[in-house]
Amino acid sequence: MKDRTGLDSALTSLAPMVWGSTYLVTTQLLPPDRPLLAAAVRALPGGLILTAAGRTLPQGRWWWRALVLGALNIGFFFYLLFVAAYHLPGGVAALVGSIQPVIVLLLSALLLREAIRGRQVVACLLGALGVGLLVLGPKADLDTVGVLAGMGGAACMATGIVLTKRWGRPPGVSLLTFTGWQLAVGGLLLAPVVLFAEGLPARLTAPNIAGFGYLSVIGALFAYAVWFRGIERLPALTVSMLGFGSPLAATLLGYAFLHQKLTLVQAAGAVTVVASVLLVQRMPARKVRPHDDIHPVKERTHDPVA
Repeated sequence: MKDRTGLDSALTSLAPMVWGSTYLVTTQLLPPDRPLLAAAVRALPGGLILTAAGRTLPQGRWWWRALVLGALNIGFFFYLLFVAAYHLPGGVAALVGSIQPVIVLLLSALLLREAIRGRQVVACLLGALGVGLLVLGPKADLDTVGVLAGMGGAACMATGIVLTKRWGRPPGVSLLTFTGWQLAVGGLLLAPVVLFAEGLPARLTAPNIAGFGYLSVIGALFAYAVWFRGIERLPALTVSMLGFGSPLAATLLGYAFLHQKLTLVQAAGAVTVVASVLLVQRMPARKVRPHDDIHPVKERTHDPVA
């Protein structure tokens, strides 16, 4: 069981590691000042492809559930993520987003009836401290819009994680189709706003196309399929803590491609982040108190990417 959990954690961690490249791709390849376009293109193509391939649409209450999850996990989160990326240095954006596990911890207590343990609080604080040491330098600038966007994005993803854990997925629906629903909903919510608020660029360069393609196929289609699989198989807080892999990856990519220097303080931050994740991983699984609407295990089905 421990080996299986370790494998699930390792696979799930690939998603935030991929998302750690978002800042690099956004600033180096995408058109400037177009967060809505970047968010919509990242979500919509992959979502439509997966939904069409699955040949299954939501039924009954899953229409509004798919709308809620698609808005939280994809639509609102993507937009706020790109606003933060355009307004803040990558390190500051990552630090603001590190409040997500705390929100997950509180929502899990409220919606999943999970008790809050002292070690969990310590792990969340260690993770935030590690991110701060890892990415927040003396020249980091604070921008009010960017900070609010980062906090809003963290709240959206935290709520999406807990609700996805609470609701599971409907019987007979594959993980890829479930992922497609959410990506499609998020992209469709963003598309009309893109046309109204930003419009389309007059031209796209080859780097622009490459950047959009990467974010859509790798950053969304692949990463979210892996992420939602992890939410099904792991505790909500564990999944959220794995998200700390994103600033770690962003720092390493900055060192490799943007010639950013790594200091002893950053190294200490990386060790602290890893320690916080391991602290949560070592906690025994908690039993969830009975609740009328918590059926994630019953609703799990055959998983084509398991």
